[in-house]
Amino acid sequence: MLKSAICDLLGIKYPVFQGGMAWIADGKLAAAVSEGGGLGIIAAGNAPADYVRKEIRTARSLTSKPVGVNIMLMSPYADEVAKVVVEEKVEVVTTGAGNPSKYMKDWLAADIKVIPVVASVAMAKLMTRVGASAVIAEGGESGGHVGELTTMVLVPQVCDATDLPVIAAGGIADGRGVAAAFMLGAQGVQMGTRFLSAYECTIHPEYKKKILKATDLCTMVTGKRLGHPVRSLRTQFARDYSKAEYGGMNDEDLEALGTGALRRAVQEGDNEHGYFLSGQIAAMVNKEQPAADIVREVIEEAEPILMGASRWVE
Repeated sequence: MLKSAICDLLGIKYPVFQGGMAWIADGKLAAAVSEGGGLGIIAAGNAPADYVRKEIRTARSLTSKPVGVNIMLMSPYADEVAKVVVEEKVEVVTTGAGNPSKYMKDWLAADIKVIPVVASVAMAKLMTRVGASAVIAEGGESGGHVGELTTMVLVPQVCDATDLPVIAAGGIADGRGVAAAFMLGAQGVQMGTRFLSAYECTIHPEYKKKILKATDLCTMVTGKRLGHPVRSLRTQFARDYSKAEYGGMNDEDLEALGTGALRRAVQEGDNEHGYFLSGQIAAMVNKEQPAADIVREVIEEAEPILMGASRWVE
């Protein structure tokens, strides 16, 4: 069975993380992934601390296995959520959209394994110095907030820059992607878009339908002008936002245009006013299945590929 140091570090069966997708990755989905042997992660996003606490307790009621929380550091509630994960004795915290250094002392004192998402070698080195347990190297193929480097370029450079376990993310949806990540030096993978098809994922049916019908050219990136590029499905709202972004709208109005758009997509399936976040691999997601089956399936697909890698060398 495919296993790595990250499994022993976190007490999980398979080296598979479920991405912390805001308004999507709730306690129910996280628990299903953890029960399936991976690491389920609750997304704090821009939600208040009470919401995050409720979702942690929901997950605890459904599984006794380790569960993580992803804290989006740009959130106005980040300070409060940082305290909640300590109070609720969360095993793992992943972070994104910022530098978590100011919280590290408290988290480490609470024996939380901190695994930041990094989009550059410099950030990976910084997280190594401040006491992270591992890092998630996420390429621009991912959904949501994205960096400039692709997964294939970023992962090996991060692996060379740190002695921490590296989790590869961005553009991974099946065993081939898992095997490729391990060949690049990663010790685990994080998948987001693939879990949108899980039975336990409670996104609006319209959102799930769009993912299941997606094509290879179905995503686009907006938000670069504001310094926060975001990858989503190429919907009418995304196209309208892109026109506004480069059509002279001022920054304040542009920011307001995007506010609440993800929640509207997730909860209402609103095509005209909603951001349907998705990674580039959406076209590879073509069936609904239990989250546990997704975790097991990608590992079972990866194992023979990795075992047979030597066939290319005489």
